[in-house]
Amino acid sequence: MSKFRKKSATKTEIPTSALPDIIFMLLFFFMVTTVMRESEIKVEQDLPKATQLKKLEKKSLVSYIYVGKPRETHRFGEEPRIQVNDVFITSPEIVQYVEQERSKLDENDQNKLTMSMKVDDEAKMGLITDVQEELKRANALKVMYSTPQDIERD
Repeated sequence: MSKFRKKSATKTEIPTSALPDIIFMLLFFFMVTTVMRESEIKVEQDLPKATQLKKLEKKSLVSYIYVGKPRETHRFGEEPRIQVNDVFITSPEIVQYVEQERSKLDENDQNKLTMSMKVDDEAKMGLITDVQEELKRANALKVMYSTPQDIERD
């Protein structure tokens, strides 16, 4: 008989009683902090590179206009189109869209509305000029062009 006895197997279980609490805490955190995308982008976008970038302070005052070739070319054709929210519009309808976006804002912020254009690299300049002219007619003079953020800054 050996002098040393083997110790009995000790329990190596990890207490899991707090695990559901942690899971629900993470679930609530992601539910509270997640922001849903407002509109589905239906146009292709290969955004051009920029040399100067400026970050916006208040994104709630920005409305987006997307210009590019439709993703569903069999349904909408090959020509670049203008998309706002989830629908395609023509350039004369931009004035109505701007007025609609202004009406959603407080009276003090209506003059601070900024129109952000996300334009595909291969979109025709004539279409972009039409959009710019309609924005002038709608008195939406704050216009910016969006670009990816992975560009070297000065």
